[in-house]
Amino acid sequence: MHISPLISDLALILISASITTLIFKWLKQPIVLGYIVAGCLISSQVSVTPTVGSTEAINTWSDIGVIFLLFALGLEFSFKKLFNVGKTALIATLFIVFFMVILGFLVGLSLGWGVTNSILLGGMISMSSTTIIIKALDDLGLRSQKFTNVVFGILILEDLMAILILVVISTTAVSKEFEGGELILNIGKLLFFITVWLTFGIFFIPTLLKKAKRFLNEETTLIVSLSLCLGMVLFAIQVGFSSALGAFVMGSILAETIESENIERIVKPVKNLFGAIFFVSVGMMVNFEVLQEYAFPIIIITLTVIVGQIVFANFGILLSGQSLKMAIQSSFSLTQIGEFAFIIAALGSSLKLIDPFLYPVIVAVSVITIFITPFMIKLSGPANEYVEKKIPLEWKDFIERHAFSHKSALSNSVWHQLIVQIVRIVAVYSALVIAIELLSVNYFIPFVTSQIHGWPGQLLASGVTILAIAPFLRAIVAKKNHSKEYHYLWGSNRYNRPGLVLLILVRFLMSMAFTSFILIKTFDLGIGFLLIISAVLSALMMVSKKLKLSSIIIERKFLFNLNSREYEMSMKKDKGFFKKGELGKHLSMYDLHLADFEISPLSTCIGKKLKDLNYRKRLGVHVVSIIRGEDRINIPGGEEQLFPTDKILALGTDEQLKNFEDELALTRKSPENEEITKREVCLEQIEIKQNSKLAGHTILQSGIRDNAKCLVVGIERNQNTMVNPDISTRFEKGDLVWIVGEHQKIKELTSHQDKDIVSIVEAK
Repeated sequence: MHISPLISDLALILISASITTLIFKWLKQPIVLGYIVAGCLISSQVSVTPTVGSTEAINTWSDIGVIFLLFALGLEFSFKKLFNVGKTALIATLFIVFFMVILGFLVGLSLGWGVTNSILLGGMISMSSTTIIIKALDDLGLRSQKFTNVVFGILILEDLMAILILVVISTTAVSKEFEGGELILNIGKLLFFITVWLTFGIFFIPTLLKKAKRFLNEETTLIVSLSLCLGMVLFAIQVGFSSALGAFVMGSILAETIESENIERIVKPVKNLFGAIFFVSVGMMVNFEVLQEYAFPIIIITLTVIVGQIVFANFGILLSGQSLKMAIQSSFSLTQIGEFAFIIAALGSSLKLIDPFLYPVIVAVSVITIFITPFMIKLSGPANEYVEKKIPLEWKDFIERHAFSHKSALSNSVWHQLIVQIVRIVAVYSALVIAIELLSVNYFIPFVTSQIHGWPGQLLASGVTILAIAPFLRAIVAKKNHSKEYHYLWGSNRYNRPGLVLLILVRFLMSMAFTSFILIKTFDLGIGFLLIISAVLSALMMVSKKLKLSSIIIERKFLFNLNSREYEMSMKKDKGFFKKGELGKHLSMYDLHLADFEISPLSTCIGKKLKDLNYRKRLGVHVVSIIRGEDRINIPGGEEQLFPTDKILALGTDEQLKNFEDELALTRKSPENEEITKREVCLEQIEIKQNSKLAGHTILQSGIRDNAKCLVVGIERNQNTMVNPDISTRFEKGDLVWIVGEHQKIKELTSHQDKDIVSIVEAK
């Protein structure tokens, strides 16, 4: 029988991946390395093992793998997290990425690799691996440490920067040159589309999922999620962006829904499958001859990644106002490159932007840096102690004063707050207006005017379009004009008033411009006349109470969907919603922070009350919240018990939380596999013999349930069968009794009740 090469190649990939990953798991090494080794083994470079037949088919599987990897990253990303990462992550990420790109570019040029290869090399080595860092911190038991919040914030922003780099690569695919003007235009286009996609997506998709919730089981949720992902992929490709961007954006939209955790759990096996195929395909691209030839550049780039990340991350984190210990711990965790380096290299290779040797070189660098990641994280402690001893005292005092001043300083500029709010409002609503106008000008207006000729069609097309954008235009002009910041500035100093009026005037002119654009595209009239009409329409929008109400309803709906997970959680308990972020801001200067933990099903604390565990006095840790399914218990009392899979939000220092995590990890002794096998429950049959002492006794009197913990589930008597007989039923001679229980227990029971009962056979 003929088997498609696609199936045989997939079988070979998964078989090789399963073998290598089991070996790497046994060696306690990252599974990603096992995938890459599997790819090397089944590539054409190795002759002693079977080889994949169709490289093109594998490239297709690999592309699918990239899509689902980016979709899963989007589910973990959440743009709301982006706004909460704080100044530290923002400053550090910009510092790291900017200088690592420059450093990689200079290293590439010094190796004689040309401008394009060098720029892409800088992009590849500027991104740390989210997957590897999270895995390493979990393995080392450091997820509860304070510095991990900084690391995760940097990783979130680096994921976004990686998406920008992918756009840059796509932009240069045609010209093979990095043109500044075109690059800026494409980045602006990217930001515009991300804003539109996220706004419309968050407005409609959570509502859609909420209305369809009663139809969503695991199967339908998986299909709906993947269809949304691939639908956004197709849309992104249609408007000129990469499939990876579309998958990432849809993942980040779904991350804001109530179903996000469920979707992430259901999609995870799909992501793992195709992710494995992608990383195996990465290993297949490795050329051993190239590695041997470029051994020296590989060493140089590896050292560049390690030293560059440590140096620039330290400077960036210190510049943001964090302590020296925080900077060293964070920087030593970022010394590797991973999945985004592979994706950038694969895209650059497919678009012929990089030379063939660069792909295997960057894979080799990634393998080395991934391998040493756990050791680098462990080294951060001794490195911090060494620097603390060697650093001049005046430098140390300056760093500590700088860190404290950043933590205690608060911005009191009302002007700054007002302008930031207005810029955010204008940017979001303007993007929505532009999107609606582009759709209308390209599709809606031509369709209406082709069906209804003359001024009636023009009036209908322009009127519907202006009505569609009117709530957003009203928000652009009037939003924040009655805010407390605006009233404070207006009343506190009369010199503020010209600036406040100017803010309204500029936004009014923007509204006129948007309205005029539609009128000019629809009517063949004088521009002056159309400007007057647009001014009148903008003024009417500004004072319209109906538009104000519509704008408020739309905004509230959007904010409700954006915060739906928090609203759901806060409504589960009347104790209120605990604001983790706000408390963290106030306690950070005292080295106290919040961390999440999950209780293992075998933990020794299960079933115990908090007052008996006494974590506060023994460990100095405060249990702030207990999340149990969809329920959340904030500030739990001493009578509250802990149950398997409870998620605990606890407050303490790094050392206290580490001790707390270690105690939660203590488990009851688990029985060996052989013991489990002996205690398996089975269905067995007992025959009541002529001289059996069970004859004449009821099921209750026999002690079968109480003594042997077994159940009588049936009795066969005179060719009749009694299923689930009552406990008052009496046994008779010749009965065939069906019992469920442990085989050994049944044997002990029967020998105790009547030594003549020997007819025990295992049911088939």
